Amino acid sequence: MRLVLASNNAKKLAELRSLFAALPIELAPQGELGIAEAEEPHATFVENALAKARQAAAASGGAAIADDSGLCVEALGGAPGVASAVYADVTLPSGDREAQRAWQDDANNRRLLETLAGQADRRAAFVCTLVALRHARDPQPLVAFGRWPGTILESPRGAGGFGYDPLMFIPALGRSVAELGADEKNALSHRALAAREMLALMRAHWRAAAA
Repeated sequence: MRLVLASNNAKKLAELRSLFAALPIELAPQGELGIAEAEEPHATFVENALAKARQAAAASGGAAIADDSGLCVEALGGAPGVASAVYADVTLPSGDREAQRAWQDDANNRRLLETLAGQADRRAAFVCTLVALRHARDPQPLVAFGRWPGTILESPRGAGGFGYDPLMFIPALGRSVAELGADEKNALSHRALAAREMLALMRAHWRAAAA
């Protein structure tokens, strides 16, 4: 079964391909099919994920899945939330998409540290919503959620992962997310939690996806 992934983020694609390896599913990034990225105007992860999945399904004429995820910080009322990927307003340098993402990530992390300077409450959570559709007008989207709590460090630690991973500290592990190996992250993360829930939903409701 082929699912169009409504994302062009190479690192997110690699994570999801690993997480969905338990089912006979091929994840095809929408960019390879010439599908443009959807607008994300909504205030919640689930609304944005549904909008992205519907556009990818309509453009591809088949099944699609979308991930909308981000960082929610308690002291900031849940911000950066759905704006996590573009939290810092910066002018990106010319170059390939992944280089621009790295530049934006650095700017986002700097802004978060500046905003939380002197703040005692540094509780936060990575949040992920996955939405899958059999077709663009599917009235029964599958929706899965994952939440991974931690605290925001005062300076980055680790060289792995992407986004806010160097700032997100997991107390139970004594490490930042950027200090985890890929296999460990894929077993514990918000995306892993949502993916496991999504796999169970697909097995239960999409017989074509059953192993």
